[in-house]
Amino acid sequence: MNVLAYKTIENFWEKYADAKTPLQTWYFTCRKKEWQNFNELVCDFPDAHPIGDNRVVFDVKGNKYWLVARVLFEFKQIQIKWIGTHADYDKIDVKRIRYKK
Repeated sequence: MNVLAYKTIENFWEKYADAKTPLQTWYFTCRKKEWQNFNELVCDFPDAHPIGDNRVVFDVKGNKYWLVARVLFEFKQIQIKWIGTHADYDKIDVKRIRYKK
């Protein structure tokens, strides 16, 4: 899979250093896969869950951080939309990736 926005991952671990290894593991796992559908993805990421509009929430570092990405199986592409703490995730509208009013 082609993972877009690696710089987003790097920027995040600059702020949260303990996220570096789990995010790198997530990234390199995704890069070497060619999933055809969500059922194949969940074999590698059992805690991932779909939230609509081809978006998937990934648990990073034991539920401490969450990553939202659009996964386009047909195009073998993952677009990182958001990374943050679990507490911050509860504050966003995941369909639009913006903070709730």
